[in-house]
This record gives sequence, structure tokens and C-alpha cells, in this order.
Amino acid sequence: MREHLDQADRRLVKFLSQDAQLSISHLAEKMAMSVPTVRSRLRNLLDRNLLRIVGLLNLTERPELISAIVGINAQGRGRARELAERIAQLPFVNSASVVTGRFDIIVDVTVAGDVADLYRVTSELIPGAGEPGEVVRSETFVVMASCNKWVNLPEGCWPEGPEASVRKEMA
Repeated sequence: MREHLDQADRRLVKFLSQDAQLSISHLAEKMAMSVPTVRSRLRNLLDRNLLRIVGLLNLTERPELISAIVGINAQGRGRARELAERIAQLPFVNSASVVTGRFDIIVDVTVAGDVADLYRVTSELIPGAGEPGEVVRSETFVVMASCNKWVNLPEGCWPEGPEASVRKEMA
């Protein structure tokens, strides 16, 4: 069962969501708490994987990135979450969510490159994450314009070092 964050943790997350560069001492001052208490609460949130502090890109300002939403119909017999977990680990995938509605899973994808890269992700990588016949159908929605869409750059985009091999494997 998921536990709820208490009021102090929610305030800490809210301040960091507004400006992740705030120092511990500045956060402590804003929260009227001691520096060791704020440091401990922050470490606890990070250690429990409830909070991640990352740099986000403003997708509307990055013309070299293509964003897409992929709707998937799965033949999983109650295993949609397992499929979503496998898809979420793929390069170029920001998230995969089990949903209600006409699709079973919605996947948020970001690629750096051209439509051919997006096509490989949607026609090869995503279907390949499932057992044969598990991904029954998919529909891709390319984001033409977005408002307030900030993204964490997924593995595979702008590769350097070991990640560069992922892009070469797709080619």
C-alpha cells in the first residue's frame, strides 16, 4: 500500500518542484525547520524513491526532439502492468502507464532525431517488449505543439558513451 506524504514532506517537495536548486539552508528557512531535519527528510524521500531531483527540458523550445504519445492495446490477460514495466525500461520512453479507456497502456516517448527514429521505437522496440501477440495494436500521436511540457530526457536521446550503442543498435 502506498503511504501518503505528511504535510512537511509535501511542502518540501513543493518548494523543490518550484526550484530544485534551493540549498538545504534556504529550504530550512522557508519551512521554519532545522537544517538537519530538512536534510534528513530530503534524504529519506530520495532513499525511498519517492523523489528524484532532475533537470527538465522545455519540450516546446527543443526543435530537435520529437514527442509522441503511444496508445497500446494489449492481449495480456491481466498482465498489462508487467508489459508497461518492460516498456518503461526501453530507450526513448519517458513513462508507460496502465490506463482506462480505449487503450490499455499509454506510453510517453521522446526521440532526438527524425520521424524514422520514432518509427523504429513504435514499430520495433515497443512491440518487441511484449511476448509475440501481446501487443495487439498501437496508435501513435505525434505532439505537434504543447503547453507547459517539461521532460526528463530519456535514455537514448543525445547519447554519449555507453548510451551511444543503443542508438547504433536501432539503426
